[in-house]
Amino acid sequence: METITWNDFEKVTMRIGTIIEVKPFVGAKKPAYQLLIDFGDFGIKKSSAQITQHYDENSLIGKQIIAVTNFPIKQIANFFSEVLVLGGVLDDKSVILISPDKKIPNGTIIA
Repeated sequence: METITWNDFEKVTMRIGTIIEVKPFVGAKKPAYQLLIDFGDFGIKKSSAQITQHYDENSLIGKQIIAVTNFPIKQIANFFSEVLVLGGVLDDKSVILISPDKKIPNGTIIA
């Protein structure tokens, strides 16, 4: 594993957001959802997430997540993903979302 410097880490911006809308991502190669996430003053952003194995649409609404918010926009099929939602990748490549254990304001920066 390559190590990074503190300066490298400081370039990554992670924020708390709340999922406000979930749709199946019909054009994705692997099963995924299109998420709309509220980051408070930072705005409402879109993301694609391959999390269908452990989450249904209703269980995601209102869930707080952590996302990297300073990657460039990535086009996936006909969808533009603006943030990268973070999760733990299991041996079977399925993903469990990382969430705060207490509700905190949307847009809060992770340090």
